[in-house]
Amino acid sequence: MRIPAKQHYSFLIKPLLWLQKRHYGNVLNPALLWGRRPALFWLVAGFFGYLDRKSSPVTPVTRSLVCVRVSQLNDCEFCVDANGMKLAERCDSVEKIKALANWQVSDLFEPQERSVLAYVEAITITGQRVDEEMIAQLKQWYDDDAIVELTALISFQNLSAKFNTALDVPKQGFCSLPIQPNEIQQPAKQPIASPSDDDKR
Repeated sequence: MRIPAKQHYSFLIKPLLWLQKRHYGNVLNPALLWGRRPALFWLVAGFFGYLDRKSSPVTPVTRSLVCVRVSQLNDCEFCVDANGMKLAERCDSVEKIKALANWQVSDLFEPQERSVLAYVEAITITGQRVDEEMIAQLKQWYDDDAIVELTALISFQNLSAKFNTALDVPKQGFCSLPIQPNEIQQPAKQPIASPSDDDKR
């Protein structure tokens, strides 16, 4: 990491570090950075805890698809690793997980998931924009409050991924599945035609 861990952390965040070690078997690398600012750490933990609660209007599988896809788009190794582990726990299709980076050309995703993933990419990829058609698509499955929450989840994961990427937070080997980062298939390039003999004259 570009900023090292501290030797000693505030007692104010010891409960969060203990919970992480209990759940994951180790303290998460980003916590060693957020933990330098205890107030920020609590705010970030509370924000994500609320978004990932059981009563969320967004299903657990969809929440994890969102988090992994944002992680892939930001090339965040830690995020793909940690969120990939959670997705593997929630999703019963290994093939779907492996296909996530190329969801546009896969038939493993439901229409609702495809609408959400298109929204994820419109928010996350520089140069893309959300349009009214995307919102209309989402409204087939989500009310206005749920769309606000979905947008908050996508935005939070972008914050987290950009934070980890900027500070070079390494993965910790949580996910054993080969979840590739961003491998969107591009249209094949057309070969450049050679000039004909007439053109050369």
